[in-house]
Amino acid sequence: EKAHPDVFNILLQVLDDGRLTDSKGRVVDFKNTVLIMTSNIGSQVLLDGVTAEGTIPENVAETVRNLLRGHFKPEFLNRIDDTILFTPLSLSDVTGIVDKIIAQLSQRLEVQDILLTITEEAKRWIAENAYEPAYGARPLRRFITREVETPLAKEIVAGRVLPKTQVTIELLNDQLVFENTPMTE
Repeated sequence: EKAHPDVFNILLQVLDDGRLTDSKGRVVDFKNTVLIMTSNIGSQVLLDGVTAEGTIPENVAETVRNLLRGHFKPEFLNRIDDTILFTPLSLSDVTGIVDKIIAQLSQRLEVQDILLTITEEAKRWIAENAYEPAYGARPLRRFITREVETPLAKEIVAGRVLPKTQVTIELLNDQLVFENTPMTE
């Protein structure tokens, strides 16, 4: 929805002909290509209208489709095979993303011979405090950087976390804390 009108003309050419020709006559074949386009149109309607079970009622889906029809030209929408509406992430989804981000951090720390673990309670607290449905999962990484990576880096630089240490992230009094334990050989 933010794209320049020329982008839609290019997309129409790709969707119509299955190929794109540049100003020098070079042709790119799109016949076996899946184009995935995303839009934020109707995202607030979806956020407000999703049920407690995480489903999208038909009237909400129709409202979003009407918003799309009001924004995009019919010749563009008629060339799109399907429109998929996504529900906001569940707490379980967000916790899974927290797992992946912490696993990446853990891999980086293994190089320094530091083992990182996190309690389920701490994971859940991060998921609940970092997730903002309107912004999706993006704030999670910033939150983990601010609440986990930066404080842990300060501990390493200060010499309070040394190689051959197991660091467990725990929740204490509604705050993340690091429990350092020397690893046994």
